Amino acid sequence: MIDIQRAPKSKISETNFDNLVFGQVFSDHMMECDYKNGEWQKPVIKPYGPLSLEPSARVFHYGQAVFEGMKAYKDEDDKIWLFRPDKNFERINKSSERLAIPEFPKEYFFKALEELLKIDKDWIKKGFGNSLYLRPFVIATEAGVSASAAKEYKFMIICSPAQSYYSGEVRVKFSEKYSRAADGGVGFAKAAGNYGAQFYPTNLAKEEGFQQIIWTDANTHDYLEEAGTMNVFFRIGDKLVTAPTNDRILDGVTRRCVLTLAEEFNIETEVRRVSVQEILEAAENGELKEMFGSGTATVINPIAGFGYKNEKFELPKIEDSYAKFFKDKLMKIQYNQAEDKFGWRYEVK
Repeated sequence: MIDIQRAPKSKISETNFDNLVFGQVFSDHMMECDYKNGEWQKPVIKPYGPLSLEPSARVFHYGQAVFEGMKAYKDEDDKIWLFRPDKNFERINKSSERLAIPEFPKEYFFKALEELLKIDKDWIKKGFGNSLYLRPFVIATEAGVSASAAKEYKFMIICSPAQSYYSGEVRVKFSEKYSRAADGGVGFAKAAGNYGAQFYPTNLAKEEGFQQIIWTDANTHDYLEEAGTMNVFFRIGDKLVTAPTNDRILDGVTRRCVLTLAEEFNIETEVRRVSVQEILEAAENGELKEMFGSGTATVINPIAGFGYKNEKFELPKIEDSYAKFFKDKLMKIQYNQAEDKFGWRYEVK
């Protein structure tokens, strides 16, 4: 079912696992599968390396590209685990459908992913915080610049050893002008163009000393939606509030887990629209206890402060924060250090 071509020599001895920059180093192998003549061909696991594409490949001209973010973990017994990979598989096909890309077969996805992880298992380091970041993605490869959906595609998975995604304190700016997505668009999909469009406004925010933007709705800019690479939670008093998913907001896997854990541990939650004004007032009167982002790469990332227009707000430092609580609970499940009563772990055998 899968053609396996092993790398003649591993690069692992040349890798400094104590000083990794996120997404800069890649493991020895990758998975590649082409869509031609109306069907997906036989998947191939091969040495990681460059691709050869026509300059007219449609991905370069019309942006037919979607991706996912996943992680593989290794426990103290050297068992390899994935975390809710079924949700990533469902979402990449949902994203593909929105961009007129053919769905990838479930059997191919899981079989290729497991074989790839078994071949590159030494790249998955033990230890809390260590993981192998997995990037499945699909691109349109058919040559031609006519404005229509391609008839040929390439589905790939590449792997990158990872530690913590963000380091240091993170501060965010509430967007006043730019939007991530609009109603009826592709905001709910992990389309490559969603992220490319974020870089310019994010760079402007960085010039002001922020690391990320929290996007506001495209219609009024009155409601907070999600950060550049994260869903966002607000703790107002002891209540946890987050925006609902819709066709503008990514349905994050980690976000779902936080809401499930909150229910399990009797933490009051509200999934509703969150206005800029509400958060400003909560910050001013001391009711805004914390903010944090959630996502595959970061897991849970505390937000130390935020800015809006010409004002800056610092959040209190809380020892028993919700961010710390959820991160600990999630990571212990991911690393097989705690009971998984929800069935989120997936063992690679």
